[in-house]
Amino acid sequence: MRTKSIKKNKINVVTLGCSKNIYDSEVLMGQLKANGKEVAHETEGDVVVINTCGFIDNAKEESVNTILDYVQRKESGEVEKVFVTGCLSERYKPDLQKEIPDVDQYFGTTELPALLKALGADYKHELIGERMTTTPKNYAFLKIAEGCDRPCSFCAIPLMRGGHKSTPIEDLVQEAGKLAAQGVKELILIAQDLTYYGLDLYKKRNLAELLKALVKVEGIEWIRLHYAFPTGFPTDVLDVISEEPKVCNYIDIPLQHISDHLLKSMRRGTTHKKTTDLLYKFRKEVPNMAIRTTLIVGYPGETEEDFQELKDWVQEMRFERLGCFTYSHEENTHAYNLVDNVPEDVKIQRANEIMEIQSQISWELNQQKIGETFKCVIDRKEGGYFVGRTEFDSPDVDNEVLIDAKVNYLKTGEFAHIKITDAGDFDLFGEPVTVESSTEPKEQSFTKII
Repeated sequence: MRTKSIKKNKINVVTLGCSKNIYDSEVLMGQLKANGKEVAHETEGDVVVINTCGFIDNAKEESVNTILDYVQRKESGEVEKVFVTGCLSERYKPDLQKEIPDVDQYFGTTELPALLKALGADYKHELIGERMTTTPKNYAFLKIAEGCDRPCSFCAIPLMRGGHKSTPIEDLVQEAGKLAAQGVKELILIAQDLTYYGLDLYKKRNLAELLKALVKVEGIEWIRLHYAFPTGFPTDVLDVISEEPKVCNYIDIPLQHISDHLLKSMRRGTTHKKTTDLLYKFRKEVPNMAIRTTLIVGYPGETEEDFQELKDWVQEMRFERLGCFTYSHEENTHAYNLVDNVPEDVKIQRANEIMEIQSQISWELNQQKIGETFKCVIDRKEGGYFVGRTEFDSPDVDNEVLIDAKVNYLKTGEFAHIKITDAGDFDLFGEPVTVESSTEPKEQSFTKII
């Protein structure tokens, strides 16, 4: 027997996957709120919208399990309706409809108006930049483009997100202004590929011009770059990073591997030499830059020699940030035609070996920070510590600076100058200091692994 549902007329949006999905959920919730709907993020409600991820096996499994969980809640009367959107739904809608028919309706990544209609709302075109942010008040994601035109063999993103489509500079500046008015101090720029920005609209790579426009937004103090692609990297961006104090000395550039024959098979459009030369250019043009990258091990055909080359290269480059993932064999990708011939236990062992190397590099770099002072934003209070970040650290994936809350008081969402007193391979420990306005703290990069 069905029981009366709780939180009647409340829509609960559940988000899985990456920062692009978080952004999409925020836009959805902004539209619902503008339509007078009561909406919440990952709490409770009688209508549930699940924004799914369909990228790799683990993410797909989590998405399916979440759908099944809410379908069960629907059957028991805890919720009235369940809607599914996002990448998994875009990629596998026919299969999902067949296997989990009790979901009220499935929507793809480009069907926001139809999803809103199903939720009893109208799509409002005039809501540029109107979102219900789910991140802490001091930072927000700013998605500058949708989709991807890159041909990477292992990636299914173009199947789920379509081709690259840039958002005009004036719209992004308007959105940034609205976020700043809400108290946002840090913009994290995201896209499948930041460096492709503008090619469709302006017939040139225009990320540098976008950054020059965004730094003029009053109230924004930090702008951070995520997900750059190495091939065809617009080097004028380095000039802006170097010259504009608001643009963090930080870049996330997923490089995936360094073996020439694997890079060719991955269809990355680069080589060992070209990649290494680009990184040395980064170091030369922006000496204090923190470089984050991600690597894939266990790609089809990866030999012990390939893996040794990767390990040696990681040692050589001494990345400030590094994550390593095991290869996931994704259907309908170019690499799916290859034999997935590296055993799973070997993939895991290789990933662990890379991260052991990075852990040591991270620890060594962090020891160099002891005694230095950094401008930090205080994200939150957790346990007995205020938790902050430097400009060289992105939320959730990078280093955190821990300040003892028993002896210090700091305001969350605000900036403070923190002197580092101790360091591990993951985190830094520090105490607030007063910094004279005439002397800027020395700022250098440091590392954390994920």
